[in-house]
Amino acid sequence: MKTLRQVPCGETVKVMKLHGEGPVRRRIMDMGITKGVDIFVRKKAPLGDPVEVTVRGYELSLRKMDAEMIEIE
Repeated sequence: MKTLRQVPCGETVKVMKLHGEGPVRRRIMDMGITKGVDIFVRKKAPLGDPVEVTVRGYELSLRKMDAEMIEIE
């Protein structure tokens, strides 16, 4: 299983599945990250937290913990 946290900068990936429970999963979905959507990884902070991505035409910063819940192909 590969997660968004493992993707290097400059790559575009497709979301396969969201892990996590309740409010955390709901928050990720409210940000526009749903199954089948493409995510472009723009930047990573020096220690890897947060990860800057582009989703559905807007920029978003995700914590490492949240990025680990997003399974990609």
